[in-house]
Amino acid sequence: MALVLFFEKPGCLNNTRQKALLAAAGHTVQARNLLTEKWTVGRLRRFFGDLPVAQWFNLGSPRIRGGEVDYEHLGEGEALKLMLADPLLIRRPLMEVDGKYRVGFDPDAVEAWIGLKRAAAGQDLESCSRRHEAEPCQVEETEA
Repeated sequence: MALVLFFEKPGCLNNTRQKALLAAAGHTVQARNLLTEKWTVGRLRRFFGDLPVAQWFNLGSPRIRGGEVDYEHLGEGEALKLMLADPLLIRRPLMEVDGKYRVGFDPDAVEAWIGLKRAAAGQDLESCSRRHEAEPCQVEETEA
């Protein structure tokens, strides 16, 4: 089984479910805070592979929902610059296993990559379950 570096937004219910599925499949999950991680352009870029730039973004971000960021028309450099300044724009989770990188949690893709119990089939494990137009999801405070 794999050691998964899992970059999440603490308090995100979907990230919690995703980590539980990985653990149930026998993987060891090391969770890290995506929002406080020290990102560089090169390090962050690895996670997106050959995906189109528009698929790099967290569509639940308040700045995207509010129309402030036109993610569909950004170039790679501009997108990365925005994400470094505002990590809430980054699609979650970011995962690293043995020097291979992924963004998002498509159960079929994770199954093909490292293996995942089929309990995830049919579940939406990326859309924010707390999504309300008037109330953007906030980072929950946790004690150290």
